[in-house]
Amino acid sequence: MTDLRDKTPLHGKTALITGSARGIGRAIALRYAALGAQVVVNYAHGKDAAVRTVEEIRALGAEALAIQADVADPAALDNLFQQSLEAFGKLDIVVANAGVEIVDQPISEVTEEQFDRLFAINAKGTFFTLQKAARHIADHGRILAIGSSTTCRSFPGVGLYGASKTAARYAVEVLAQEVGDRGITVNSIIPTAIEGAGVFTDLAADHPMRSLVAAVRPLEGRFGTVDDVADAAEYFAGPLAHWISGQHLLVSGGAQQ
Repeated sequence: MTDLRDKTPLHGKTALITGSARGIGRAIALRYAALGAQVVVNYAHGKDAAVRTVEEIRALGAEALAIQADVADPAALDNLFQQSLEAFGKLDIVVANAGVEIVDQPISEVTEEQFDRLFAINAKGTFFTLQKAARHIADHGRILAIGSSTTCRSFPGVGLYGASKTAARYAVEVLAQEVGDRGITVNSIIPTAIEGAGVFTDLAADHPMRSLVAAVRPLEGRFGTVDDVADAAEYFAGPLAHWISGQHLLVSGGAQQ
């Protein structure tokens, strides 16, 4: 009898997703698994959450492996990619998702420690994840970076966070040109405020941000969800996006940022 998973869009593919124990990364990991991919779940801290994500992936009938690595450390990233290749033999999809946020803070109040932390993870970590993906991903592979709508439009309180996410946006456009001859696509997904991720992980039902978001989202007047982002990640990893590269997809419910 033919296994129905043989007919799924990502059957036989291997995906590595940084920061995938929770939030957006977890949603993408589960989506890729449901589409037939083997998944490497990366985490920096919180092994228990990573193990739970692996268990959920295996319950979907896909194979998964949790590997600890701090993306801010290039040597740890080398180890992450090496372990992934040793376990699964190849990498077809790499998603640079790991990141940290600070919001509602004026630039005048940013400390050097905060600057170093956000740029170490969001800028340096993403840059070297993209670099190592380019070195190790199979021909015709897919590389994705998860960005931020703060890079689309400036507004008060997110100067440090938005600045730290801007570097990767530029790197995506350059890398797309450098690896295109191998049939590899490189794109970014630019989510807006996403419930269940980052600073909006545990948002109360009566939080004032809900009414603020409702006023500026033409589509359904709500927060984005991690599954909304996973929808975009599914598109970029699948066959329909084989000729799309160097692009940034804003996932914002119709809002301009």
